[in-house]
Amino acid sequence: MPDGRYFVGIDVGTSYVKSVIINNSKDVVASYIKRTGTSIEESSKTAFEKVISSALLSRSAIKHITATGYGKSKVSFANTYRTEISCHAKGAYHYFPQKITVIDIGGQDTKIIKLDDKGKIIRFKMNRKCAAGTGAFIEEIAYRLDIPLKELNSIASKSTSNVPLASFCTVFAKTEILTRIKEGEKVEDMIKSAFDSVVKRIIEMAELEGKIILTGGVIAHNSVIGEILEREIKTNILIPPNPQHIGAIGAALFAKEKNDSK
Repeated sequence: MPDGRYFVGIDVGTSYVKSVIINNSKDVVASYIKRTGTSIEESSKTAFEKVISSALLSRSAIKHITATGYGKSKVSFANTYRTEISCHAKGAYHYFPQKITVIDIGGQDTKIIKLDDKGKIIRFKMNRKCAAGTGAFIEEIAYRLDIPLKELNSIASKSTSNVPLASFCTVFAKTEILTRIKEGEKVEDMIKSAFDSVVKRIIEMAELEGKIILTGGVIAHNSVIGEILEREIKTNILIPPNPQHIGAIGAALFAKEKNDSK
C-alpha cells in the first residue's frame, strides 16, 4: 500500500480469537486464528502479534485497532471497541453491499442480522439460551462420537438417508445419536441429522428473507449445513471469503473509519 497505513480488527469469540489486518484499500492482507483458551488477554495478544508477523509489518504500521466479540473488553491494547452485531454486519455488507440477512453461526450463539440496502441494521436476533444450533452442539457431537471435528463434514456428505432427530436439545440429541448408531443407523446419516437440527433451529429464530449470507466458523468448515439450509428455505445462499473472520474484518473496517475521521 502506498501510504503504509494498516488497520486491525480482533474478534474475541468464546471458542476462537480471530485477527485481521486490512490496508487503506480495505483489502485483507493477513489473518490469524487461535483458540481463545483460558486467558483472553494472552490469546488476543498472541493473535495480534502473529497477524502482524505474518504480514511482515512493524507495530508502528498499525494505525488503529478495534476489538469486538464477547471478550472485547479484555483486549487492553485496542483503541476502540464495537459490538459483535455491528462488526458482523459491517463485514458481511463489505462483500455484499445490498439488502441482506446475515446468519452468523458461532461457537456459543447464532446471530441473525437484517440490513437495508445502505448497510444499516434493521433488526437482529441472537440465540444464547441453548447450545443447539451453534458450534458447541457440533463440537459435542464430534466429541461423543470420537471423530475429529474437521472430519464431520466429509462424513456427513456421504449420507444417503434422511433420518431426523427426535430431540433438538443438545443433551438428549447426543444420547439419541449414540443410541441410534448402536441400533444400526449409519454414522454419516446421524451426523447429517445433527446438521439438519442446527438448520432447523436457525429457521425457527426468524423469518429468512432476501439475500442470505452465511458466516462463522461452523459454515467455514461444514459446507453441508449451507446445502441443507438452501434446500429448506429454497433460496441460494452466499458465503463471503474467510467466513470465520467476518467479525474481525468488520472490526478492521471500523478501525479504518475511525482513523480516517481524525
